[in-house]
Amino acid sequence: MPRPLGELEDAVMTRVWKWNRPVTVREVLEDLQQERSIAYTTVMTVLDNLHQKGWVRREAEGRAYRYEAVSTRAAYAAALMNDAWSQSDNPAAALVAFFGMMSDEQRQALRDAMRIVQVPSSGPEPEDGESADTEAADTETATSAEAESPESASPSEPPAGSTGGNPGTTPAENPAKTRDEKNPASDGGGTGR
Repeated sequence: MPRPLGELEDAVMTRVWKWNRPVTVREVLEDLQQERSIAYTTVMTVLDNLHQKGWVRREAEGRAYRYEAVSTRAAYAAALMNDAWSQSDNPAAALVAFFGMMSDEQRQALRDAMRIVQVPSSGPEPEDGESADTEAADTETATSAEAESPESASPSEPPAGSTGGNPGTTPAENPAKTRDEKNPASDGGGTGR
C-alpha cells in the first residue's frame, strides 16, 4: 500500500498525472516555479525519490531522464481510501461517516461508480427519474431471492450472476467460447446489446 505523498511529492506528481506523458525535471521545475521558488536539484531529488518508491518510471534521454507515472491519480486515491477503510476497527461505521461527509455531487459520483461496478441485472434499465438507490435495492432483493430458491429460475435462463452462455450449456463448457446463435457478432455470454 502506498503511503500518502508529501506536499512537494504531490505537487510534482500532480504535474506528471495532469500532463499524462513523459516529463523532464526542467518541465516540472518551470511549472512549479510559477507558484513557488524551488531549485532544480530539489525537483530532481523528488522525482528520483518517486522513482525509487515506484510512483514513476524513467527513461534516459541524453544526460537527463524523462519520468512517467506508473499509475493514475484515481488509482492512488482509491488505494489511500481502501487502506484507511481497512485499518478501521468498524469498517461499516467508517463508511457511514465518510458518506455523511460527502457533497451531493460526490454522492451522485458514488452512485454512478456503483452502477459501473455492479453486475447488471436482467431487468429493464431505470427511467431517468428513478434513483440508483431503488435500482440497487431491487437488484439486492432479486439476487437474495434467487439465491434462496435456485429451483425458481427458468430452465431456459442461466441463474442471475452466472457467466453462462447459451441455454443448455454445461458448467464444464467455456462460456467465452460459446456464441449467441441469434447474434453471431457476440463473443459469447453477452446480452447481444
